[in-house]
Amino acid sequence: MAERPPPATEPRVFLPGQTQPFASALARLSLQEVHEIRLLLRGDSIIDWHRLGLRDEADVERLLRVNGVDPSRDTDRERVQTVRARAVAYIRDTLGLRLREEVAIEANIESLFLLASQRGKHRREACTLLKVMHIIYHLDARELRLLLPIADTELFAHVEQSVVTLFDELVQAGVPVKEFAWSRKTQDSLITKLLVKKESSAAQVFDRLRFRVVVDRPRDLIPTLHVMLQRFIPFNFMVPGQTVNTLVDTTSIEKKVGRARDFSALPSMDAAGLSNEFSGRGYQILNFIADLPVRVDGLYDELPEGKGNVVFVLAEFQVVDLARRDANETGESSHTNYKRRQYQRVRERLLREPKR
Repeated sequence: MAERPPPATEPRVFLPGQTQPFASALARLSLQEVHEIRLLLRGDSIIDWHRLGLRDEADVERLLRVNGVDPSRDTDRERVQTVRARAVAYIRDTLGLRLREEVAIEANIESLFLLASQRGKHRREACTLLKVMHIIYHLDARELRLLLPIADTELFAHVEQSVVTLFDELVQAGVPVKEFAWSRKTQDSLITKLLVKKESSAAQVFDRLRFRVVVDRPRDLIPTLHVMLQRFIPFNFMVPGQTVNTLVDTTSIEKKVGRARDFSALPSMDAAGLSNEFSGRGYQILNFIADLPVRVDGLYDELPEGKGNVVFVLAEFQVVDLARRDANETGESSHTNYKRRQYQRVRERLLREPKR
């Protein structure tokens, strides 16, 4: 259930000056870039993909870096190879599936990603291997987070600083971001959310760290999402089924996807049940959850063996254009009325007596 964004008076708001025209359009995006945006808007899972659409090693390097892997470092390449070997063992020994040696061992990491992107006999095996590697990489990062004596607040601060720096660079480059705000859920907000949710577990609170992006016009939404995915949000670590999109019309994306047979049959997550019952009827937003990789090798001289150097931090992103932001903050959709409806539900749950 998507939490409402912080009100417009939220502190720590970055308001850039006049932005330059941003020339990126859907027609100019590669197949990979279109499908990354599509996955975000639909709340899909990378595990259901049949292929990648990477064009060359530069595309692969970009994807690795946004996932917290620096391919220029020998230690990072060795880490990827270790994860690969474990994935190969799982596929062969546990699942009893065949993997050709070229896929399992011989192809370097860049070639493996390109095999998963090209038509041919190796594509399905390369995709299978990368999916299992994706899961192992994430599991190791989760275990590493449990082993390290690092506070959530420290990780949050690291993510905030990284995202703020990137947004500053993007605005200077002409990306049409008119307002950027970030916030952490307060203790009172956490208590309220857990009392409202049927699943009263802190593990189910995805939005303890939140970012809001306001662009100038509706046509700026897709270009902005594209840059966010290219620079700091790994599309493969979007939390499946947690996207609420009442804002972006996906018709043009679906038309373009329809010409790419390998992607067009992907099932869509049903996000209809995620709409927030406390929001006003006219409330429009794009809301999604991403697991952001954070490198921690610079924070410790030694890390637990075999768990890598990356941990993940869940963050909620809300994207909207100026006109609909203003509409969302008035009348029935206002933040004040939203909180009033939430508090009323909490009172009802706490005070309700069992039926006799």
